[in-house]
Amino acid sequence: MPTGLAYLIVVLVWATTPLAIKWSAEAGAPVGSVWLRMAIAAVLGLMILKALGGRLRWHRRALASYAAAVPGVFGAMSLSYHASQTLPSGLISVMFGLAPLVSGIILQCLPGAVKLKRWHWLGCTLGVVGLAVIFADSLSAGTQQLGALAMMILAVTLFSGSGIAVQRVAAGLQPLNQTVGALLLSMPCFALLWFGSGEPLHVPLTTRGLWSVLYLGLFGSLLGFLCYYLILSRLSAATVALVTLITPVLALSLGMGLNGERPSPSMIVGAALILVALGAYLFGDRLARLAPRAVID
Repeated sequence: MPTGLAYLIVVLVWATTPLAIKWSAEAGAPVGSVWLRMAIAAVLGLMILKALGGRLRWHRRALASYAAAVPGVFGAMSLSYHASQTLPSGLISVMFGLAPLVSGIILQCLPGAVKLKRWHWLGCTLGVVGLAVIFADSLSAGTQQLGALAMMILAVTLFSGSGIAVQRVAAGLQPLNQTVGALLLSMPCFALLWFGSGEPLHVPLTTRGLWSVLYLGLFGSLLGFLCYYLILSRLSAATVALVTLITPVLALSLGMGLNGERPSPSMIVGAALILVALGAYLFGDRLARLAPRAVID
């Protein structure tokens, strides 16, 4: 697949996933909806793997890698689906944009990590300020929205920590193997949560909810993830990181245009601060290198 096409797919999938999550859970069965999404993705992944002549790896290192991905798949997705019933879809995308900042902070607690520099800490500080603005705005909306925001912070933390854990296991698996293995290990967790949630064992879906589940299963959980790994192997980290700056803006626009979402001015200010924080965190190194060159010139 051409790199440009893969990059475009990642941007579009990541921008549309929050709105699709919201639509798929709008009938009041978020756990059943996410289980169905993951089941579709797992079956399709296994079919593609078999068609390509591959097979799923089950050695000890592979199992450890799949298990390390479970908090990011099961934990982050379960919390995101519950939060989607209260929060605007664009805000969910903005919150996931915090993942690089959260990953950097988690790495500081682990041995062998590169220490953050002053612009990284500036980005983290601005991100916290942006979150504070959003939380303060949500106080007027009651405890339900505050609880949903807390769920999203935990979801992003689990997602970030899980990604770091998969890297540390370093099982050397192909992206399709890693994706399918993580989905299969997550399925029993989703099933247990579904049985214990009190939701009906059939998944009530609206028409657009059904199409959203199918879209998420094929694109959100499979194609988008595979394309992300592809561009990660071909492009610089800074170029790939631009995705986390582009997608929240698109997701906010889609939420307002297609779902009638109207974020408050304070929420927009908080989201803007988070995006500025992400920019400072991701591209501070490049700006610091350019500054001395500009002085010399």
